[in-house]
Amino acid sequence: MRELKYVGKNAVRLDAVEKITGAAKYVDDLDFGPSMLYVAVLESPHAHAIIKSIDTEEAEKMPGVKAVVSGKDYPEKFGLYLKDNSIFPIDRVRYVGQQVAAVIATSQEAAEEALTKIKVEYEPLPIIQNALDAIKEDAPLIHPDLGNYEVVPWLNPQPGTNIGHLRKIRKGDVEEGFKEADYVLEDWYHVPHVVHAPIETHISVALYTYDGRLTLWNSTQSPHTQRNILAHSLGIPHKNVRVIAPYIGGGFGGKAGINMEVIAAVAALKVQGHPVKLRWTRRQEFYNSSQRQELYARIKMGVKKDGKIVALKHEMFWDVGASAEYGSNVVNATGFSATGPYYVPNVHIDSYAIYTNRPPCGAYRGFGYSEFHFGLESHMDRVAKAIGMDPVEFRKINAIKKGDPVAYGVPMGPTGIQECIDKVAETIEWGKESKTDDPNKIRAKGFAAVWKAPAMPPNESSAAFIKFSEDGSINILVSGMELGQGFLTAMAKIAAEELSLPLEKIRVELPDTDRNPYEWQTVASHVTWSCGNAVRRAAVDAKNQILETVARGYNIEKENLYLEDGKVKCYTDPEFELPFEDFVITGIETEHHTFVGGPIMGHGMFMPEFTSAQVDPETGQGGHPNVHYTTGAGAVEIEIDKELGRVKVIKMAEAFDAGKAINPDLVNGQIVGGFVQGLGTALWEEVKFDDKGRILNPNFTDYKIPTALDVPRDVNPIIVEVPQPDGPFGARGIAEHTMIPVMPAIANAVENALGIRIKEPPITPEKIINALREKEGK
Repeated sequence: MRELKYVGKNAVRLDAVEKITGAAKYVDDLDFGPSMLYVAVLESPHAHAIIKSIDTEEAEKMPGVKAVVSGKDYPEKFGLYLKDNSIFPIDRVRYVGQQVAAVIATSQEAAEEALTKIKVEYEPLPIIQNALDAIKEDAPLIHPDLGNYEVVPWLNPQPGTNIGHLRKIRKGDVEEGFKEADYVLEDWYHVPHVVHAPIETHISVALYTYDGRLTLWNSTQSPHTQRNILAHSLGIPHKNVRVIAPYIGGGFGGKAGINMEVIAAVAALKVQGHPVKLRWTRRQEFYNSSQRQELYARIKMGVKKDGKIVALKHEMFWDVGASAEYGSNVVNATGFSATGPYYVPNVHIDSYAIYTNRPPCGAYRGFGYSEFHFGLESHMDRVAKAIGMDPVEFRKINAIKKGDPVAYGVPMGPTGIQECIDKVAETIEWGKESKTDDPNKIRAKGFAAVWKAPAMPPNESSAAFIKFSEDGSINILVSGMELGQGFLTAMAKIAAEELSLPLEKIRVELPDTDRNPYEWQTVASHVTWSCGNAVRRAAVDAKNQILETVARGYNIEKENLYLEDGKVKCYTDPEFELPFEDFVITGIETEHHTFVGGPIMGHGMFMPEFTSAQVDPETGQGGHPNVHYTTGAGAVEIEIDKELGRVKVIKMAEAFDAGKAINPDLVNGQIVGGFVQGLGTALWEEVKFDDKGRILNPNFTDYKIPTALDVPRDVNPIIVEVPQPDGPFGARGIAEHTMIPVMPAIANAVENALGIRIKEPPITPEKIINALREKEGK
């Protein structure tokens, strides 16, 4: 294979300058003049209540008010996987902060003032805030109509209960496995709700024109998915719904699917001809975008004396909040993968999506894998110590290999998990004692191994167009989103490699559903793989058109032509050299003064045609729900102040098998960035609720996220490359994966330092001090 010129080498990020503004400023700066209207939403003060009446008459008469919209105007349900969400509720509210109505007015102040005039009569209902309480037999139903909701065929709602989905996996005989085991450990772990906390909040501007066209400018990861949901929910033809998406100033899954944008859309429908703007405050970002699921996990693991895992029972009780329209897929995905990156012959997994009266939960970086790996990797350390084995060696013995069947029966693909474990152990100096000269402090190390598969429908697809301009430069039209991961640079490098075109000749366009081809969503760490394949195929298509045009124009055999540095050259004639700009638009003049060719435009599409989400609902066997797994490992060295209980990470190392790093600098950035986000969830982040379902810390004063001062000075990102056979140049995604090892690695390090096991992040000073007191009998 020829040496790759662009792929696998670092390049300046193509979005480095333009990305500075972000979507919020771009959308805020849209100037529609005095016709612009503003939207404010009325939120429920109750976590669970029947709506007896809504009176908007007085609000409609307020100065500056153009319209008021509520559930009686738009009673439709919407959702990506399970249509259980209301634009505005018509019968009951299910969480504090749920939008009950919206006012559209000439100013934000006028809209907010009018909200105070809307009268809503509620009849309070019992509140459920704990997933384990919600599945009790006598628990009141949060969605009594669950059996009537539209749902994708691979989900399994349980009507008559608060279970929005149940994924079962059964492999081998788990009870026989436990009988064979020399040691069995069973315990519970708990991971609380956290929020995405993007610096840029959600924003949407919508315009419904008199020709029946609805256009939205959104801060979104999912322009085509939003168009599809809006078209279906509002009864508008797809061709008349347009979503334009600028750069995102942080998404992390919180801007996937659809939530507040549907309110902007229906507000625009109410005031045809006027653009309307809706922007979340920081408080609304906590309540009304989405959160990460809370998890209660019960893990039972059986092992032999030689360290081989023989049985695993993993039960996961996920609090998906008041809606499972997106979070149900998190629960589904983790159900298939809750063994972690290990071969286990006997498996019993139950993964429950459970309704509560808390804000809806959805995609969050890691898509549930961070949460279940916390318990699983904590358990791995505990089991290893119990049988007298080094935790790293224990992981190496059980690490899954190519060809091993995963929990749902499909053979594991190529993986560099062993190499990742070895390189992290070497870099963190595993086995070497950590020391400090400060008698009040103690140092220790912790380790974790992880995996993750893209969680997406089996018919997820990507498409790409490549069009040439007169100077031989190209525009790549795709609908993947740039949200800080360097997507634009990666797509440019893939096209550059196939077309042998300098990067400065390439521009990758941001999504506009009217102009750009289809992309499912920028989620699941899949766009480098999926959209990258579409871009590569579009580049190959364009290359074939170029070679065929030149072969016809110059009567040269196509096999003798090749591309190099934006030119067509010939193996049999070293003097032949034809720059792209000479013909890619205008064609080639023949000896008869006619022309051959025409504007070159490449097209490519990709769909993983080998996948199937239809499995036996009782066993999880019989399908191929995941396309591939990315594997990796992470470790930390920490320092703990024994008097104050404070944890400081002084060194980190993470290694991930990227298949092929399209741009190594971007991969290294993903590893460090993911670690920092994981650091927040490990040490500080937790959404706190009172007994009425209200959030106690919906702001950055009381909800702490990491800053630059919290990043360890010694960071060690490591790239492993075991090619993915169906990836572009062997690439697979690693974006979300890099935060997954952080929580368990820190928890394991704390136990190694102090002999205490924290089973519930965040690992705060209070928890450490209390655990030490309990250990000492105080």
